[in-house]
Amino acid sequence: MFLHANLNPTPAKKVVYLCSSVILGILLSLIAHAVVESLYISSALDRNASIIWYTAFGGLKGACALHPAIQWSLLIGGAVGGYFLGKFWWRLVYIDRRWSKDKVEPAPTQKQ
Repeated sequence: MFLHANLNPTPAKKVVYLCSSVILGILLSLIAHAVVESLYISSALDRNASIIWYTAFGGLKGACALHPAIQWSLLIGGAVGGYFLGKFWWRLVYIDRRWSKDKVEPAPTQKQ
């Protein structure tokens, strides 16, 4: 049923796929941000060190113990990593069709 679905790659499907993978990368970078910040705070508390609090992402409400450059690099790194992961998986799923037992030639795509 699922292995014989019509999985022709279209430009709109590729855009949605890449946008979804970018959002996934951003969400994973926010989780990594929380883990890194909690490790930093617990380490600073163990050493009785003072913590400098910054505004979250350079001006949004809230406070963060990480420097804004680290905050932005985690966010941008997650978005870029999600984009390239989406391109990688797009090729595996829709172009190479590695999931399929019978290797079907992909439908011809329009060159952009």
